Amino acid sequence: MVYLQGARQTGKSTLAQAIAAEREFAAYLTLDTAAVLSAAQSDPEGFVAGLKGPTVIDEVQRAPRLALDNQGSGRSTTSPRSIPT
Repeated sequence: MVYLQGARQTGKSTLAQAIAAEREFAAYLTLDTAAVLSAAQSDPEGFVAGLKGPTVIDEVQRAPRLALDNQGSGRSTTSPRSIPT
């Protein structure tokens, strides 16, 4: 899991979309979409389990349980790291 964090309006969503597009195998979902947000909030564990391969999830702060539930999903996780800018 990679968590991209930064100030508002600095291009995080644009970067996430570009990474997903560049890596043709990565899907892009945004929790700004009502149906996606509802699914993530109502069943975070099932939402994560239903992902097919690498997935960029934008606006993940809208469903904070996703990160917690992902740790128990058997998917690989690492400690957060800062990338110097």
